[in-house]
Amino acid sequence: MNVPFVDLKTQYQGIKEEVLKEINDVLDNTAYICGKKAKKFEEDFAKIHNVKHSVGLSTGTDALHVAMHALGIKQGDEVIVPVNTYIATAEGVSLCYAKPVFVDNDEKTYNIDVNKIESAITPNTKAIIPVHLYGQPAEMDTILDIAKKHNLHVVEDCSQAHLATYKSKKIGGLGVIGTFSFYPGKNLGAYGEGGAVTTNDDKLYDYMYKYRQHGSIEKYIHDIEGHNYRLEEIQAGVLNVKMKYIEKWTNMRRKAAKLYTETFNSLGIEEVVTPWHPEYVDPVYHLYIIRVKNREKLIDHLNKNGVQNGLHYPLPLHMQKAYSHLGYAADDFPVAKKYADEILSIPMYPEITEEMIQYVCGTIKKFYL
Repeated sequence: MNVPFVDLKTQYQGIKEEVLKEINDVLDNTAYICGKKAKKFEEDFAKIHNVKHSVGLSTGTDALHVAMHALGIKQGDEVIVPVNTYIATAEGVSLCYAKPVFVDNDEKTYNIDVNKIESAITPNTKAIIPVHLYGQPAEMDTILDIAKKHNLHVVEDCSQAHLATYKSKKIGGLGVIGTFSFYPGKNLGAYGEGGAVTTNDDKLYDYMYKYRQHGSIEKYIHDIEGHNYRLEEIQAGVLNVKMKYIEKWTNMRRKAAKLYTETFNSLGIEEVVTPWHPEYVDPVYHLYIIRVKNREKLIDHLNKNGVQNGLHYPLPLHMQKAYSHLGYAADDFPVAKKYADEILSIPMYPEITEEMIQYVCGTIKKFYL
């Protein structure tokens, strides 16, 4: 059996006619940037995350930059970032010429270790960016308490966690700003690039709305210096179609994750550690991450048996050449360093079948026999 890591084609076949109708409508009306479809998407996206405002943007990285800029983050400032995340989280800080300050990840959830945040705070710290990694919300109550104590902004990186909940509350509105990516492989993915910010703050919304379009609301009238971070109408049209199904697809992911975990447990593979989350968190499983022994040999075994897989992420940010100038040593974040050699992403998408899941787990079981 061949099991793809992600299967965007099967999903597309189910919504093909709706998508083509949206795209053709954009082409027929020749309105390509930030039009009616983008506006509809912004309104609906805000609604499903229980926030007042959403601004559609060109990428998730741009969303992080816009959020940092709107909060006045600048050169000389510091922003706390989990070391176990995609580099875009830190780039949002770097693009404002500020300094990302890394914190190790929790041993059980892989999210930022809230017990290590306060020791990273300095007089220059202005914000914390918790990442809801792999689709699992970070420990937001503790993070918000720390932020309040030290007068810091909290910006949620929700790029992998559309519709996830923390204590029955949707992510994206727990901090002052939420940032989202609609990269094609995301739970809610465009057919190209796309991103968004969410907020309940009217002033921040007005600023970010202007900033994404050269600081302008009225054409050729510019209130602030901005940027070109606009959402394209074709991508908004695709997202509007997918919004009809995102709750259904999310539940399918949760069902698949439950089956994975139950199957691994029934097989009794001691060498495999399955995902864990507290009972008050409801993840959306953008990725299903396991920790394993002899990972490289297991990867070779999976590849030979038709099971695609991935590494998220093989090198923590403090060990990346791009951030070598920050002066961190490899052992400064021991959990992230250790887990980087053990984590493995196995196939996860709404349309994955029970037969596929059984095959993936069985293939892994055979490796450890």
